Amino acid sequence: QVQLVESGGGLVQAGGSLRLSCAASGRSVSTYDMAWFRQAPGKDREFVAAISRGGDIRTIANSVKGRFTISRDNAKNSVYLQMNSLKPEDTAVYYCAAGSSYSVILKTATVEYWGQGTRVTASS
Repeated sequence: QVQLVESGGGLVQAGGSLRLSCAASGRSVSTYDMAWFRQAPGKDREFVAAISRGGDIRTIANSVKGRFTISRDNAKNSVYLQMNSLKPEDTAVYYCAAGSSYSVILKTATVEYWGQGTRVTASS
């Protein structure tokens, strides 16, 4: 079993950047495919980005494509989400997710492990 802890959220002006980190413990992150999801107030949790355990496969939601980048450092047992050109509609709690196969980390319902979330607010 793996425990996930997100950090790096905060308040930023629209157009600014933030880098979220997800630190894993309990088991090596290299054994999991990883993803980021987000949940805005009053909305369902939605997929943002995913990366395979080797880092060779990545999937990015259309809503953030060209602005957000997912990466991982298995030696540091961590996954990252670089967010550039932030918009007010990116405001949400961002969650790190892990799964034993790539397909399960693409959908909220099948994710196996969740972090507690970190809040991102992009002000206009």
